[in-house]
Amino acid sequence: MKAYFGTLGCKVNAIETDSMAALLQAHGYARTDAPEQADVIVLNSCTVTASGDSRMLRMLRRLRTAAPHAVIVLTGCYVQAFPEDAAKLTDADILLGTKRRGALPDILESHFLHPERRSLIEPHGRGDAFETLPQGADAMHTRAFLKIQDGCDRFCTYCIIPYARGRCRSRSAAGIREEAARLYAAGFREIVLCGINLACWEDAGADLADAVRICADAGFPRVRLGSLEPDGLTEPVLTRLSRIPALCPQFHIAVQSGCDRILHAMHRHYTTAEFAQLVDTVRAHFPDAAVTTDIMVGFPGETDADHAETMAFVRRVGFAQMHVFRYSRRPGTKAAELPCQIPEAVKKARADELSALGAELHAAFLRSCIGRDLTVLFERERGTGFHQGHAENYIAVRVPDAGGADWRGCIRTVRITAAEGDHLIGET
Repeated sequence: MKAYFGTLGCKVNAIETDSMAALLQAHGYARTDAPEQADVIVLNSCTVTASGDSRMLRMLRRLRTAAPHAVIVLTGCYVQAFPEDAAKLTDADILLGTKRRGALPDILESHFLHPERRSLIEPHGRGDAFETLPQGADAMHTRAFLKIQDGCDRFCTYCIIPYARGRCRSRSAAGIREEAARLYAAGFREIVLCGINLACWEDAGADLADAVRICADAGFPRVRLGSLEPDGLTEPVLTRLSRIPALCPQFHIAVQSGCDRILHAMHRHYTTAEFAQLVDTVRAHFPDAAVTTDIMVGFPGETDADHAETMAFVRRVGFAQMHVFRYSRRPGTKAAELPCQIPEAVKKARADELSALGAELHAAFLRSCIGRDLTVLFERERGTGFHQGHAENYIAVRVPDAGGADWRGCIRTVRITAAEGDHLIGET
């Protein structure tokens, strides 16, 4: 039998899709990229924004049209957060939220024996355990992704994720050790630790620095952290992280706003001064670190003065790169009911202005790398005449190809000679 997998949303969703694919492949399914050839279709949904819901609905309809006789499993955050709405989607045969994904092969076997539409959504509770799924490992990639944490306890006013993912829970240290050893043995040389609120990872007193140490001890010369929330990056954790040579000095820390009034309305748990101090601490321990961030514009009630504060804050901190996005009214969150919703045209103008500043800061960071020696993990060729990979700070680096050798999977020291567009040029 053949299975097709579709994914919407974040890196964690992509990891979980690969896990479900590995589960089905272990039970004899062949993965296909052609939905019209599939016997089973698994669509992993996202619900961070209402527009994301719309994309999911369009994709679901397209998949049903392409494969009218396939069994469609709709899973993920949308299903978990809005089970009653999901139940109305008759194009899906099986509804499965963000729990019980490990039972997918048995669920399908039962469905083929007794075909009937079924909803298998279970609510999250405080005592939920971390669901350990097999790690999908694509031999065509040089970088492995390991999910070690799920859920969030923060309940920011704009965010539906705690309702879709439940409370914080962590993969065990023993589980990380076992999986890291397997991935290293499979040939990966960089591992990226991921989670919904990664900095909250803990196991019997161990913290995020211990998780990184486990992966370094498994043999990985490069360990990278996925997206982080600021409140878990304490000075003691950063001190211990700085003593692990394998840790890549790149920190993607979501700030969301550079205005204290908006941060308070968002129910974020820090001030701009505290965030700036965190960045200073990161740079004290990792002088050449790339500190990147997410910033939202157009939160309800945001004024021109608030936006100006954010612009000034961003310039003062000097992020290496920013993901700028517009606030999207998400039904089911407190912010959706707030007065003073911002017009889309204003959001766009603010996002454009902030993105232009981000591009300026990114170019400055690239220029700061010229003359430095960076270690680069080379990946598949992206064109002719050069090798390409990512440095430890996650900036793309190209090296002219003089001899035609395959560098994929190799880590080499590169002297940076120039910056072009969004990447660096170097020589070995």
